[in-house]
Amino acid sequence: MATSHSVKIKLQELKAQFDQLSVGKSSLLEMIDETEIAESVYNSNAIENSTLTLKETEKILLDMELSRNVSLREIFEAKNLARVMKYVSSKSKVELLSKELILLLHKMLIENINEKIAGRFRSHGEYVKVGMHIAPAPGQIEEMIERILVEYSSSHGSYFLDRIAKFHLDFETIHPFNDGNGRIGRVLINYQLFGLGFPALIIKNKEKLNYNISFNDYHISKTTKAMEKILALALTESLHKRIAYLKDLKIIPLSEYVKKSGKSAPAVFNLAKRQTIPAFREKGIWKIGI
Repeated sequence: MATSHSVKIKLQELKAQFDQLSVGKSSLLEMIDETEIAESVYNSNAIENSTLTLKETEKILLDMELSRNVSLREIFEAKNLARVMKYVSSKSKVELLSKELILLLHKMLIENINEKIAGRFRSHGEYVKVGMHIAPAPGQIEEMIERILVEYSSSHGSYFLDRIAKFHLDFETIHPFNDGNGRIGRVLINYQLFGLGFPALIIKNKEKLNYNISFNDYHISKTTKAMEKILALALTESLHKRIAYLKDLKIIPLSEYVKKSGKSAPAVFNLAKRQTIPAFREKGIWKIGI
């Protein structure tokens, strides 16, 4: 499957707005990116069953004391992932995605957590199971990674979001590492988007069920439709947020917008989830610019 024509047109229009409004406002965009780091870290780690809350993640990244004891591993998972995210935002426009870069990002992610597996693919005897899916044997990983990198870089006739969705599904299917595959895979989505001039997107933990279903769909029937939809909605939301700030709009909670609109709350929030109104989430709260 491929992203629908209507979604392509919408993203094209939003990207044009974003590019035009971004001129001379790089400091504002950097500020937005910086404030999203904790939220992005929280969601990506939560998808991997981290027990940290968003507030705890924020405190860890600010080196503030927590009100409960958490494992040293979870602290490093948060700090390392934040460092990886900041690194890719600075490198994506000057360095092409490569096997070497993927290994470097993994080393940064797993540092101080498990040095024995950091920065290397699974080796002899290291097999992993993801749900009902058994990942390819270690001896096949390097060749498979090289193949999907070539496929991604050479599929210029395909829509960019379809290529990114396919790459992500393939990467997670290969599951090249002993740990950190999901987090690295989601970082790579943004690395690819940055290289195309788009802002980062966040796959929310609340979408975890649909996210996991998209992998099952791919493993069973090779369809990429579910993942394409997830990425399209997340990217649309990211653009809506930045455009609202770039236009200097008044940002209000969607609940307040409901009162002003005269529409029912379920109807408005449903429109937000489908991104048919320019709503976006900040720290889990739906908002909109007016």
